[in-house]
Amino acid sequence: MTPIPDSAPLLSIAGAIATIRLNRPSCANRIEHGDLDVLLQHAKSIAANPDIRAVILTGTGKHFSSGYDLTSILSTVEEDPTASTAANPFGPMVDAFEAIPQPVICALNGGIYGGATDLALACDLRLGVPHTKMFMPAAKLGLHYYLSGMKRYVSRLGFNTAKRLFLFAENMDAEQMLQTGFLDRIVPAESLEDEAQKSAQVAANMAPLAIHGMKQALNQLAQDALDVDLFSGNETACLRSQDIQEGVTAWHEKRPARFKGR
Repeated sequence: MTPIPDSAPLLSIAGAIATIRLNRPSCANRIEHGDLDVLLQHAKSIAANPDIRAVILTGTGKHFSSGYDLTSILSTVEEDPTASTAANPFGPMVDAFEAIPQPVICALNGGIYGGATDLALACDLRLGVPHTKMFMPAAKLGLHYYLSGMKRYVSRLGFNTAKRLFLFAENMDAEQMLQTGFLDRIVPAESLEDEAQKSAQVAANMAPLAIHGMKQALNQLAQDALDVDLFSGNETACLRSQDIQEGVTAWHEKRPARFKGR
């Protein structure tokens, strides 16, 4: 079998579904410093494209991702050792993924470690396979995790689970990940791609104005930072939209709705 050549994360679009693939299988899909800008651009282009209704994030090979390259973290800090504060550049990229308005399905094709765990938590649905496992090595490496990532851990997994993972560096297998809420479903490895596509298609068939507004509100509620005026504006826009007229009509006519996002 011809080895799969490593590359920066890949973006492909088929119909209303975009797929982002971490593509460094020779190093367990490690995310390198140069990949951050690529992933940011992918997130921005997806967010700006109204024809995309759902997103799949996955990896090539037997691992989802070994996380952010540790050497890149140290190099970033060393760029200005006299600065009063130092920030991990991985966090803003993950924040941009969380802010993608379309639903994002994370298809975990294998092990997931370090910063990649937060990237998965920024997604809206997480599917795993029986051999999926996770590990957060920050404390073992002397790394203080960044704020937005810790908030995601607490809001998605709960305070006690976040403590176990950050302070005790516990390993979790797929069943434990399912129990803690890290995974939403475990599917056979050979079915992962199909199951991710099915979930993406379900999301793509929903009303985009409602989806975008509710996702934004849910993410803000998780951070205890709801913008009430923005929420009211989004709710009003949906109530006055062509989409709700189509949705109600389709419901009465017992047919699939054809939403236009307006």
